[in-house]
Amino acid sequence: MKSIKQLSKEYNLSTRTLRYYEEMGILQPTRPSNGMRHYPKREEAKIKLILRGKKYGFSLEEIKEMILLFDKDRTGVKQLERTIEYGDQKLAEIDEKIQELYEIREEIDRTANMFRQKLSQLLEVGE
Repeated sequence: MKSIKQLSKEYNLSTRTLRYYEEMGILQPTRPSNGMRHYPKREEAKIKLILRGKKYGFSLEEIKEMILLFDKDRTGVKQLERTIEYGDQKLAEIDEKIQELYEIREEIDRTANMFRQKLSQLLEVGE
């Protein structure tokens, strides 16, 4: 078990962030008689899942749903099904963004070439 300060330092998160995850119901640290939060390995694993989910662009609500589904279905089937569904949605969003960026790149390239030609013509006239 680790304290909130240990996890905060280890995962480069503020203690406020960890308490926020607890308020959201994602994390459930234990609180012995001294009232201090202690995080067993299971909660630490949730932190890793949260960080991975955020890295991949999932919202905290989506991350929460995926993590907490395991508590409702210990087989893990529902959690995996939902995670795959969210993953497929995220891949579609990424593909759309890639296409948009490709189109923007092409447009900038065309415009830059047009400007290069114009500059070349202006330099030739000025000679």
